Amino acid sequence: MADPSPLLPVSNSLEPNYSPVPEGPVSAGCPATHLRRSKKVLIAVFSGLFVVSLILATINNNNGARHVQYHSQEDEDATLVTPKEMAKPETLSPAGSRGVSAGVSEKANVNLKVAQVKDYPWNNSMLSWQRTAFHFQPEDNWMNGPLYYKGWYHFFYQYNPHAAVWGDIVWGHAVSKDLIHWLHLPLAMVADKWYDKNGVWTGSATILPDGKIVMLYTGSTNESVQVQNLAYPADHDDPLLLKWVKYSGNPVLVPPPGIGAKDFRDPTTAWKTSEGKWRIIIGSKINKTGIALVYDTEDFINYELLSGILHGVPKTGMWECVDFYPVSKTGQNGLDTSVNGPQVKHVVKTSLDDDRHDYYALGTYADKVGKWYPDNPEIDVGIGIRYDYGIFYASKTFYDQSKGRRVLWGWIGESDSEVADVKKGWASLQGIPRTVVLDTKTGSNLLQWPVEEVESLRLKGKNFNDIEVKAGSVVPLELDGATQLDIVAEFELDRKAIERTAESNVEFSCSTNGGASHRGALGPFGLLVLADDDLSEYTPVYFFVAKGNNGSLKTFFCTDQSRSSVANDVRKEIYGSYVPVLEGEKLSVRILVDHSIIESFAQGGRTCITSRVYPTTAIYGAARLFLFNNATEAGVTSSLKIWNMNSAFIRPYSNEQQ
Repeated sequence: MADPSPLLPVSNSLEPNYSPVPEGPVSAGCPATHLRRSKKVLIAVFSGLFVVSLILATINNNNGARHVQYHSQEDEDATLVTPKEMAKPETLSPAGSRGVSAGVSEKANVNLKVAQVKDYPWNNSMLSWQRTAFHFQPEDNWMNGPLYYKGWYHFFYQYNPHAAVWGDIVWGHAVSKDLIHWLHLPLAMVADKWYDKNGVWTGSATILPDGKIVMLYTGSTNESVQVQNLAYPADHDDPLLLKWVKYSGNPVLVPPPGIGAKDFRDPTTAWKTSEGKWRIIIGSKINKTGIALVYDTEDFINYELLSGILHGVPKTGMWECVDFYPVSKTGQNGLDTSVNGPQVKHVVKTSLDDDRHDYYALGTYADKVGKWYPDNPEIDVGIGIRYDYGIFYASKTFYDQSKGRRVLWGWIGESDSEVADVKKGWASLQGIPRTVVLDTKTGSNLLQWPVEEVESLRLKGKNFNDIEVKAGSVVPLELDGATQLDIVAEFELDRKAIERTAESNVEFSCSTNGGASHRGALGPFGLLVLADDDLSEYTPVYFFVAKGNNGSLKTFFCTDQSRSSVANDVRKEIYGSYVPVLEGEKLSVRILVDHSIIESFAQGGRTCITSRVYPTTAIYGAARLFLFNNATEAGVTSSLKIWNMNSAFIRPYSNEQQ
């Protein structure tokens, strides 16, 4: 039975923003169906025009962005003429490519010339090995708001129940007691209304003070307009939250004037303002300036668009899957999203639709005006620090009140061909959940670390102490298996070699300096994971140290996929970035290897890299692990602790389990 009072008190005078539009195709030669509002709402439209003009003026003054032209007209029915891109309905085909313009991102083999690359002859043994053992993924097909409720971690994710490609997106649902072992539940929400007919997209959950839950999610209408919808559990007493109810007055938010029909998505978890209202932000863009729109609400049905924006950065394009949360300056515990004060910094994170990477920045939040200011504009949102320098996208944090921590979860796509995905019957997975805290030693970045529960999967461990790896050498590490590992390693460079190394003004880059085969005086050195005995396939995870003109050392952390597979239809990129290393710190890395995924955390999680690799011979019992040092001058001493990892128990749902 549906909860008779799912939300905060609501206004009796509520009028829906949009009227349902016909779900059939528009006839050729006929004008597009308009989205109608009442005359009362027309007043809000012109108010919205004024608000957006203020936004544009702010961005123009600060960033030089051009003004967006938005046309409207009146008639006796107060019809609103939509932007050009809203005028023509778009059919989203499961088998077709959506592209950036369609909204939420999909797989794109950007480095593969499909017409020129012949499919590799993958066999069932190779494809079966690629499926992970302790990362969450659906039972099959295409695989984002998490929360903790009544003893269960809930994960809602975008899912295609019909194919291992993008399309027919609904919400899958799974629960866990420990973020490691999972129980699949029935679909939480499907695309069955005009306001989400083309997809139930990203959303966020907010737990109210009375313990009830509200969920805001983006729906793509039958005319491919992005709108925000409200849903809530049918029974708040059900810890599994098996049934969800869509609010009868959906959508509760539509694109404001000046914002494109396909540029309005992904509402955040709500937080409390100093005035006692709830506040959310929604990702968007104006021209090529990525922005976060700010809305206040008291009942999650009626919303006020604040003047201006939370923040915007020119040339970053569409901001999707935006996130906003506080981190403590003094402690290592996570904070509830509503916490503010002098001992808090605020994180703004966005997923950039243009390059499919997740960026964040630290700054100060001004509650009274609903604005956020970066600590360092040179590393602002979208132009500075990334959560992860590999394949990691559409991430979302939630506050885990049971353990007082903030947990980050990211979507890990594939980098093989879509043909291979169809053959194996599934595509993409979730990274291991990570705790997120401020790095109080640097004050300029976050620390990400696998949740402690993953350590429960550790089996037999093996220590390797003070292993000397001479310049230009490879050292095998004898293990019982090498496809499911938790590796903790430290490295020390020969100090005398550092002193005699000549200073240089040459700039280093992981992606452009030849990968692990590029030899410098002080690197590269690290580990070769998922390697075979002949080293015909291997994936280096490594450090490279550069000595500058003033004698200072700058350290980079990289992963090189260029030799990860002999297959020709997979992407083989070289990832990485600078990693801060403070005086007296050893170089350290933790690596989780789970078949086709490698997650690496350098210096306690200051710089992270996630890779997908698809070896053909370095699989099953043939997979090996090596230390390597490709430096020309410096020797390296390494100590490691390595555990084989058990598989997680991820099981299907049955009615008997209620």
